[in-house]
Amino acid sequence: MYDMIPYPKKSSWNKGKLVCQKRPLKLKEVWSIRTRLDLANNLRELTMFNLALDCKLRACDFIKLKVMDIAHGKKIQSRAMLIQQKTGTPVQFEITKKTRTALQKWISFQSLRSSDYLFGSRVIPS
Repeated sequence: MYDMIPYPKKSSWNKGKLVCQKRPLKLKEVWSIRTRLDLANNLRELTMFNLALDCKLRACDFIKLKVMDIAHGKKIQSRAMLIQQKTGTPVQFEITKKTRTALQKWISFQSLRSSDYLFGSRVIPS
């Protein structure tokens, strides 16, 4: 009544491959990225890269950072604390001097207020 069509057996996509966590960036690679961003005068990406290295937050928490999370008035804090969305645990991180100077430039360049997001969308102005 019904004919069975034999399908060839496919091998799995990861057969014979090493699938694991990616290796972290080496110090030399980090400095080369920083240098290229600095030479290209790409302030937004340089600030994002430096802050992402310092805080090691998940992307969903990182993009929700506001100016008030890292600064009091015009002064950038040396340490900041944020509650993670996924786990609900507080995370404290130190902001290095190089990152603080980049953040200060970025905030003044964009004329951000304390209630504004640090890194707004490049596509949608709101």
